[in-house]
Amino acid sequence: MNIEKYQRRRSSEVRIGSVTIGGGNPVAVQSMTNTPTADTAASVAQVERIARAGAPIVRLTAQGRREGENLRNIVERLRADGFDTAVVADIHFAPEVASIAAQYVDKVRINPGNYRTSNGELEALIAQCRERGVALRIGVNHGSLARHVFDRWGDTPQGMVESAMEFLRICRRCDFDQVVVSMKSSNTRVMVYAYRLLTEAMEREQMYFPIHLGVTEAGNGIEGRIKSAVGIGALMADGIGDTIRVSLTEPPENEVLVAQMLVDYFSSREGGFPVPDASAYSPTEYRRRSRVAMPVVHDEITSEFRIIESVSANPTAELRAAILNLHSDEPVVVKRRYDDRSLETLAVKAAADMGLLFIDGLADGLWIESPYFTPEQLREVELDILQASRVRMSHTEYIACPSCGRTLYDIEGTLARIKARTSHLKNLKIGVMGCIVNGPGEMADADYGYVGAAAGRITLYRGREIVERNIPQEEALDRLVALIRADGKWNDPE
Repeated sequence: MNIEKYQRRRSSEVRIGSVTIGGGNPVAVQSMTNTPTADTAASVAQVERIARAGAPIVRLTAQGRREGENLRNIVERLRADGFDTAVVADIHFAPEVASIAAQYVDKVRINPGNYRTSNGELEALIAQCRERGVALRIGVNHGSLARHVFDRWGDTPQGMVESAMEFLRICRRCDFDQVVVSMKSSNTRVMVYAYRLLTEAMEREQMYFPIHLGVTEAGNGIEGRIKSAVGIGALMADGIGDTIRVSLTEPPENEVLVAQMLVDYFSSREGGFPVPDASAYSPTEYRRRSRVAMPVVHDEITSEFRIIESVSANPTAELRAAILNLHSDEPVVVKRRYDDRSLETLAVKAAADMGLLFIDGLADGLWIESPYFTPEQLREVELDILQASRVRMSHTEYIACPSCGRTLYDIEGTLARIKARTSHLKNLKIGVMGCIVNGPGEMADADYGYVGAAAGRITLYRGREIVERNIPQEEALDRLVALIRADGKWNDPE
């Protein structure tokens, strides 16, 4: 019998400006601006607000040469104001902009789906980064894989890993170790499996690059916090992660507070629990261990369920060990009491503790206890955790980007209006994306998409198919509702 103890994955150190991650350093929190990067004053002001909220690393989009060049002014102003915040440039579609940005920033993030490995572009960027001491993030996104990877592996966790490893091997061949890697998705199960497969692949090739964690397009409010905590918490519970970002469709300062809550929560993990060798349990392939098709919440529990309660400071390991030590496939409800007086804090902790057990198909029900909240409030949190874990859809899911300097409209207000019209719908996923750079790819499994196409213009999608292109924004919500009605997926609010 194995003993499961909490310990962080081995990783090498990477320096990002004044911040060092990996190598046993504390997990670093980061966020991203949503101001136009060409607007120096607005971008500097927002970076400084994010830094004051507690994030030592801030990312800005650089979608073109103008934005890439303006990073110089932004960094200079930040340093003049006394901020040593690590500045990261986010590059899409234009590899030449990465070379511009690398002259000024502390780290450059590139998407392998937008690079070719046959023309020396990556090697040239690595040489430039080495010269200035700039770190590099290989940031793989589910839904935007390179064509040659997609054609062989499809839009899968395995394809994401192959995309990352192709670039990591080039970095190793160039003897460049200041590299961070990420495997982001808005689907928490895809995200968790991709990161696990990546760590296995890296281990086989003795690569120990630090890992950045994040759930893309998590949305807002309690739902967005729960979705982020399920995905990030699942991996942190397994000791994976050296830096994290919680992506919310809210002011970026809000992301920092949630991310730091997760970091602090996992910094106190402890304990070891006996876990048997369980051949039926696969941490990278979803399968249910019992006959229960749809997990239950606390007021749906019947006598057929066994209740397993967590009392330790390492709930995920404790509950997983108890389930795997059972000698039958009887349905299991996992239960834990929380004494937090903030519903947000309770929701984040519970999602981080128990979401993994549903992603892995181990648990069949969820019971959260608290003396400070009503059974109805706790039931909503339970349902949100099950939905974020992709095991039970109880309301509309919104795959909403946090916005950045590429966003073409007021995405926070738009998401609120779309929710007001559609939140009563059942078993639907709606993507609300700021621009076409990542929109169509990152909302890959949405039923409908509302994507910024130009200033004041929206393109509507059904799945990955464009239904209406470049329509006026003032008409877009009504047309989205009409599209859902036409497809027979609309039900009037009760």
